[in-house]
Amino acid sequence: MKLGKRLLQISELVSNDYTHIWDCCCDHGLLGARLLDQNLDAKIHFVDIVTHLIEELDKKLDTFYKHKSEKWQTHCLDVAKLPLAKYPGRHLVIIAGVGGDLCSDFVQKITRQHPHLTIDFILCPVHHLFTLRKSLNTLKLSLKNELLISENKRIYELIYVSSIEEEKAAVSPIGEHIWHYRDDLERKIAEQYLNKTISHYTRISQGNTDVSDILSAYQQVTLKSTR
Repeated sequence: MKLGKRLLQISELVSNDYTHIWDCCCDHGLLGARLLDQNLDAKIHFVDIVTHLIEELDKKLDTFYKHKSEKWQTHCLDVAKLPLAKYPGRHLVIIAGVGGDLCSDFVQKITRQHPHLTIDFILCPVHHLFTLRKSLNTLKLSLKNELLISENKRIYELIYVSSIEEEKAAVSPIGEHIWHYRDDLERKIAEQYLNKTISHYTRISQGNTDVSDILSAYQQVTLKSTR
């Protein structure tokens, strides 16, 4: 099955620097299968808490990737309980398709359970990006990359961070590089996403929730050309 833009972009970000890659909330395993096709040195771990999805995935992997059986493993468990310590080496944890609140909770629990491990995260949640970004900043994770991806009339933030703390690589609560564009298409996507985000917080501010600081921060964003 062909990958959508979002999963394809995630797969293209993955380098050959890892010993273990964890495809979390893997659903039907499309991303992990793509990574297996890239012939990386890493072992690919497919993780989902839904039993029947993992059972079906086991059958598919055994059918199509039996010749690479040493390169993959499935896990039916809560993402917050990844057994990273059992697998020596450098880890990449990929979490996509869940809300920013849940994504934030996963990252917090994983980093606190494994404070001495080197862990990178590629995150692509569907909502609550400000909450997630604030959490990543509090955890002092370093930004490696951030992108906007447009797929099926929705725009997603893709955030790539590392547990290796670096100066001048803090995660911005509202994003920084996502507001830079190289061509007219990227400018259009960034402009559309910014306007939608401002409209979202404007609606919230009309209720009983005070989001004035968040709204003000987004209103001050300026798109920048890198051409």
